[in-house]
Amino acid sequence: MPPLLKILIRRLALGVLTLFLVSLLVFAATQALPGDTARAILGRDATPARLATVRKQLGLDRPAVVQYGVWLKGVATGNMGKSLVAQEPVTKLLGNRVRNSAILVLLAALISVPLSILIGSLSGLLRDRWFDSTTSLGTLGLAALPEFVIGLLLVMLLATPIFHILPAVSYVNPDVSLWHQLNILVLPVATLVLAVSPYMVRILRASMIEVLESEYVQMARLKGMPERIVLRRHALPNAVIPAIQVIALNLAWLAGGVVVVEYVFNYPGIGTGLIDAVSNRDVPVIQAIVLLIAGLYVGFNLLADILQILISPRQRTGLQ
Repeated sequence: MPPLLKILIRRLALGVLTLFLVSLLVFAATQALPGDTARAILGRDATPARLATVRKQLGLDRPAVVQYGVWLKGVATGNMGKSLVAQEPVTKLLGNRVRNSAILVLLAALISVPLSILIGSLSGLLRDRWFDSTTSLGTLGLAALPEFVIGLLLVMLLATPIFHILPAVSYVNPDVSLWHQLNILVLPVATLVLAVSPYMVRILRASMIEVLESEYVQMARLKGMPERIVLRRHALPNAVIPAIQVIALNLAWLAGGVVVVEYVFNYPGIGTGLIDAVSNRDVPVIQAIVLLIAGLYVGFNLLADILQILISPRQRTGLQ
């Protein structure tokens, strides 16, 4: 069996184990939520008999171990259960929300990753110059701000009666394709980009400085190799390798960070769906969304490990 395939299988096994442990924690946390789902559905005036009937219909009267086993079996077969409040399959209920959030995360990733690599590399190349000083100060300030503060600042700048350039609320018309409503995505995407880019820029800057001071880069310069080739062939690829894991973690953070950003802009994605599910104590929906976010974290980490092996000559050589 090829060494790379062995590593991939090992990482997949660890990912499955991680998701299993996450499922245990999620199930235990949802069981510990205050309140009663049956009462949340029927209201405060529901009679004890009616509450008992609804609990039996929803399977809430069974032991927790049995409930977990039924839920885990459904997850393994692609059946995430039925919403306790909407009485619809969770996959159908979350379908449009997952698509909306995926578009938001995809746009933020496509902008933030190349932009961070460019700015971080230039900042390391122009170390201690005005560009580097300005970039370091700006990224440090943005990194200190929570994403909801960045979102509110963007609303104040671009969505007030004074500068009403963009809508402050990302209302999605379900009868129109989301790609024809891109103006409502500008502020949420910009918030995510400004929230996640500073960390990637700073790690790229530090990595680029370390690579530029390495012996093999100095040797390439002494041999008379043109600077652009030194940067393209030696400096940038080796500077990106240590940052891949950080980039992957930040992209995974986007999946969780959308919860706050979507709430700020009232965007109909998995973030607002999770908040509504917690408010209504809709346990299957909560479990599905949290497990989905955990799966994205595992997937991005697995992708980062594979990219590090494929890009790094040292790791590729060690596998042969």
